[in-house]
Amino acid sequence: MAIDSNSGKTPPKPISQKVGPAILEVKCVNLALQGGGAHGAFTWGVLDRLMEEPRIEIEGVSATSAGAMNATVMAHGLTIGGRKGAREALEEFWHDIARVSPSFGALQWFEMMSRFLSPYELNPSNYNPLRELIRQVIDFERLRQSSAIKLFLSATNVRTGKIKVFTEKEITADCVLASACLPFLYQAVEIDGEYYWDGGYMGNPALFPLIYSCQSRDILIVHVNPLERPDKPTSAREIMNRMNEISFNSSLMREMRAVAFVTKLIDDGKLNQNDAKRLLIHSITADDVMRGLGAASKLNADKGFLSELHALGRERAQAWINEHFDDVGSRSTVDIWATYL
Repeated sequence: MAIDSNSGKTPPKPISQKVGPAILEVKCVNLALQGGGAHGAFTWGVLDRLMEEPRIEIEGVSATSAGAMNATVMAHGLTIGGRKGAREALEEFWHDIARVSPSFGALQWFEMMSRFLSPYELNPSNYNPLRELIRQVIDFERLRQSSAIKLFLSATNVRTGKIKVFTEKEITADCVLASACLPFLYQAVEIDGEYYWDGGYMGNPALFPLIYSCQSRDILIVHVNPLERPDKPTSAREIMNRMNEISFNSSLMREMRAVAFVTKLIDDGKLNQNDAKRLLIHSITADDVMRGLGAASKLNADKGFLSELHALGRERAQAWINEHFDDVGSRSTVDIWATYL
């Protein structure tokens, strides 16, 4: 799947843009945003810093769960108000999350009780504090008509077990909620007669839409779920948390294996670059911090906690820009074999 030739299109070349007296080299990237509940505030920080960077343009975003919310809010902001609008929309969204944080306390109780009752028994009214918030923050009609970036949100079809990717041309509030529908907390989201759960099971995030539908070869993955943990989980909560991390990283690992396979074929001269796209993979992570956060913190919408994660995201994005901006368009800054395989 990761061997598409992108319909014969060549990757976009860096362009020069005059900003005041200076001429900046502008590079184009695609983003892949993982889900992780309140930990998505880290991704908010990353996006906040990227929106400040005039040398980086974003062509497309593939995202899941909390990543899908970040991606859709950013796309909405870019569409109605450019980079400034994107930053303001993201800030408004996460401040609203903190404002309704008492509602997330109910979700923590639901999560505990979900060991014994399904959401159809525990939450028959299908209460979701994000439903109205998303509809208030995002102009979905405007986004469907003229999104400033390409958008790909992943959900899991409950009936078939297959991935469903919603694009900016068809996106609704239900598409975003479907991408973030944890089956032990919420009833499956119905869209056009099909039912969907969280996209993390089949694509967290899915890379193939960026490969098939975007010209840029550079994919910047924003990680929220730790790939590795040094210690063996022993408590019931630790075991469940690690199982979820492995499950939600598995689809990305499979896609990265395909990327690595195609890259090696190209590098060994066994596959022509006209027949396949040689991807350049980058990542922004905070595994050192995320490993220290408990699973319950994914439902922690306290303003102080979200602000700390936002600041961490900005910090890690700045470090990535400082260290790797010059590599964009020329080489991967992630050792795919060592990191994913």
